[in-house]
Amino acid sequence: MNDMQRRTADALFCSNPEQKLVLVAMLEAPETAGDWCAVSPVRRAGIPDRPELVAPKALPRRRNLHSREGRFALLHALAHIEFNAINLALDAAYGFAGLPVEYYADWIRIAQEEAFHFGLLRNLLQNLGGDYGDLPAHGGLWEMAEKTMGDVLVRMAMVPRLLEARGLDVTPGIRARLAGAGDRDAVAVLERIEADEVGHVATGSHWFRTICAQRNLDPDAAFLSLLEKHYRGRTAGPLAREQRLKAGFSPAELEFLESRLDGREGA
Repeated sequence: MNDMQRRTADALFCSNPEQKLVLVAMLEAPETAGDWCAVSPVRRAGIPDRPELVAPKALPRRRNLHSREGRFALLHALAHIEFNAINLALDAAYGFAGLPVEYYADWIRIAQEEAFHFGLLRNLLQNLGGDYGDLPAHGGLWEMAEKTMGDVLVRMAMVPRLLEARGLDVTPGIRARLAGAGDRDAVAVLERIEADEVGHVATGSHWFRTICAQRNLDPDAAFLSLLEKHYRGRTAGPLAREQRLKAGFSPAELEFLESRLDGREGA
């Protein structure tokens, strides 16, 4: 294991939010990937003692964004997503061997951008008189990481191209609701996050298609097959077609995803 992989592991397994942000900021793009080692397919990212992790149905409702409590609950949920996104990006870099050096550089950079997003959202929470960890949250995002640790192709399909791509669909609606509540600071933060997330999903698409080419797989067929195997649920719509096309989705993929929409609004 080289020094950069070891430092990436230190950041991944760190459970203290402040220390994790420092460790992520200190990471650098690796110069070589030749000694990036295979690691155990069973690993658990570092998470803080708070927030308490509960079932999704037990989470606080956040419909009334004109109230401090409603905005705080929404922003807390978004901060939790971004904290998990730090771990997901770190694990994408740390956990898979035999890839080009550019792959590791990409996911280290994305981890740093996710850490920046988390910091922006945490500042909003603190401006509202609270902090990350004050409300319960759910652990579903990391569960998908655990299911995809055995194959980087599956990871690229199911994390950036499924879970993170949902952010492209729902963020415009959330941003509009916050604008309606008069929270201009939160709107500006979400605009920055949305702009970066298109690039994150595009990076997942790039590496998904690159690995498909190495394995002589048709990327559209491979994505649809993996989706059928690993995610049988239906998705709230509508899809952000323009953003998803920018992020590397094909028209055929979008048609398949739209066939699985359940008619609910995603925001």
